[in-house]
Amino acid sequence: MLAIRLDADTESRLDRLARKTGRTKTFYAREAILEHLEDLEDIYLAARRLRRPARIYSAQDVKRGLGL
Repeated sequence: MLAIRLDADTESRLDRLARKTGRTKTFYAREAILEHLEDLEDIYLAARRLRRPARIYSAQDVKRGLGL
């Protein structure tokens, strides 16, 4: 279950869209979340990685680690 607060303009636009299309506001909120969730995950994971960069391996390190 999720409850969100929207500003009056956004609420009105969402309500109008739902009425005109016969869908629920919940349907459109779910669609918007699903449409953008993967992008948001990528953004936050990338930002976290930038704060804590991983170790960088040279080609020689990789070859040595693989026994080549």
